[in-house]
Amino acid sequence: MADLQDELHPTTEVGELDGLPDPFEGAEPYTPVSDPDTAPLERAHAILAAHPVADGYSGLPWALRHLPWYDLELGESAVDTDVPRMREGHVGALFWSLHLPEGLAGDRAVGATLEQLDLVKTVVQAHPEGLRLTCTAGQTTDARNCGRVAVVLGPAGSAALGDSLGILRSLHALGLRVLTLSGASWASEAGLTRFGEEVVREMNRLGVLADLSGASADTIHRAFAVSKAPVLFTRSAARALRPHPANLPDDLLTELGAAKGLCMVPLTAEQTGPSVRDVADHLDHVREVAGPECVGLSGTYDAGTAHPQDLGDASCYPHLIAELLHRGWSEPDIALLTWGNVQRVVRSADFTARAAQQRREPSTAKIADLDG
Repeated sequence: MADLQDELHPTTEVGELDGLPDPFEGAEPYTPVSDPDTAPLERAHAILAAHPVADGYSGLPWALRHLPWYDLELGESAVDTDVPRMREGHVGALFWSLHLPEGLAGDRAVGATLEQLDLVKTVVQAHPEGLRLTCTAGQTTDARNCGRVAVVLGPAGSAALGDSLGILRSLHALGLRVLTLSGASWASEAGLTRFGEEVVREMNRLGVLADLSGASADTIHRAFAVSKAPVLFTRSAARALRPHPANLPDDLLTELGAAKGLCMVPLTAEQTGPSVRDVADHLDHVREVAGPECVGLSGTYDAGTAHPQDLGDASCYPHLIAELLHRGWSEPDIALLTWGNVQRVVRSADFTARAAQQRREPSTAKIADLDG
C-alpha cells in the first residue's frame, strides 16, 4: 500500500538516487560585497543588496482582509509591510502566513484557508511590479533578480488539512509550501500519531516544509526522525535567553543543527526582547548552538505583535545587520542568515520531493484507519 510503504521498504537516502544532483554540492566560494573600512550601516546595505532578507513569517494576508482599500506598491500606512519599505529593508522573499484565528476548525478552517490563498493570489496579481508568487528556490531567485519580492505561501495551520491528505495535496497544488505541525489531534503534546507521521511523509513527497514553531517537544523529536527534508521553526528564538514557550531550548537547537533545519528568529519584543541588541543576542546564541547554517529571520510583521525598538517595520533590517557586523559577524554568515539558509532548505525540500516521488505514490491513508 502507498500509505505505509515507507514502513514496508527500507528508506532510500536522498543522495543515493541516480540522476538527481545533490543540492548541497557545488556551492560557490563566497565573494565579499562590502568594504570592511566603511560604517556598519553602510556595509549592511551593501550586503543586503546582494543577499536580501528571506523573511520567514508575515501576517499581511489576514491584516489586508480588514482593509477596505490598499496599495502596497505606492505604500500603505495601515500595515507594517509594503513594497517601498520592503525595498528599503532589502526584503527579497516573504513567507505569507495563512494561519487563522483560534476557534476555527473543520470545514470552516479549510474554507478560511482557501479564502486566504485566494486573497494572496489576488494581492500579488494586483501588484505585479513589486510582488511575484513563487513555489521553488529557483523561482524565488528569479523573482529577486527581476527586482520583485518573492511571495511564498505558508505557513498554514494544521487545521487547514481537515485531517485529509487529499486536501493537503490540493493546497499544495494551489501553492502552499509550509505547514505548521501543531494544534491537530495527530500532532499534539503526545507527539505525532501514525497518521501524523504519514502527513509528514506526504509533505516530503510534495515538497511542503514542516513548521514546528509552537509544537510539543515530542512532536518535534518525532518530526526530526520521520522527515527526510529539513524542518523549519518559523517563529522561534532561544529559550535560554527568554523563556517563551515557542522559543527553543539548547537541546532542541543542537538537534536542529544536526538535522540541518532552520530556526527563524522572530523580531518580536515578546519572544526576543525590546531592543535590536536583544534580537542580536538570540541570533548569536542560535548560531553558536545550532550552527551558522541553521539560523534565519522572521519579521512577524502585521501579526499583531509588538516589535523591538528600531525594528518596527519591514524597512528596518539594515539596523539589525549593522548590529551583527558590529559584533563581528562575517559577511558569509550574514549572507547565510538573510538568504542562503532559506534557499538551502527550500531547495532541499524540492530535491527530497523529486526523490520521494520516484519511490512513493500519493498516500490514501485515512486518520480513522491509522489512529482509530
